[in-house]
Amino acid sequence: MSRPDLALFAHVVGRGEDDFDVARAALLIAEPEYPSLDIPHYIALLDQLGGRARRALEGVEPGVLSARRLLGYLYEELGFRGNDTDYYDPRNCFINEVLDRRTGIPISLAIVLTEVARRASVPAQGVSFPGHFLVRVPVDGGIVVIDPFQEQLLTAEELRGLYQSATGRDEDPDPRLLAPAGSRQILLRILTNLRSIYAKRVDIERLRAVIERMAVLAPGDRDLLRELERLGGELPPAPGDHGRN
Repeated sequence: MSRPDLALFAHVVGRGEDDFDVARAALLIAEPEYPSLDIPHYIALLDQLGGRARRALEGVEPGVLSARRLLGYLYEELGFRGNDTDYYDPRNCFINEVLDRRTGIPISLAIVLTEVARRASVPAQGVSFPGHFLVRVPVDGGIVVIDPFQEQLLTAEELRGLYQSATGRDEDPDPRLLAPAGSRQILLRILTNLRSIYAKRVDIERLRAVIERMAVLAPGDRDLLRELERLGGELPPAPGDHGRN
């Protein structure tokens, strides 16, 4: 019988790719670490930050200017920043901790940025770029690309540099690498970071909880299912199973 926390996660992400709340699902990833986590509180906090961002963007022309103003609001006014002193602290992957501490890694900061932007009517989208999660904002004639860790809009040269650092290839990245990331892809990237952290720490209990959620998101991944069996974890609940028993 499915555990309530895992069954609820499966229920939330069991809808269509664009039909579930990424912020709520990301907060549910933190639930095993914080069993009494007040998820509605953090959703309300994102709503509040989004409302304040909307007011900060009043009168600002959509596009590059609004993207710059949004970055100024989040990073200069609110104090969000990349955690370059303790990058592999697992708290950097938990959205509640990122909102409380105002520090994180590219993927978690990107979630905060895109969720606040969406509430402020800025169409920001996550980008699962090699080695470094990014954010894109459509503008007339193309997109602007944001590095949520370095708090800046990227030039074509800087984007090429990121690509070279991640792949070793001294060339412009394929434009397809800048496509919007799907909701499951975003969650799997968070979980992959946690998986790496807990595997290196040989923290089997936490690693098992992470692999269980990865298997929910990618139920056909045989490698995940084998690892889950090895760790003694619970098989993914059936889609739509959200019982609390």
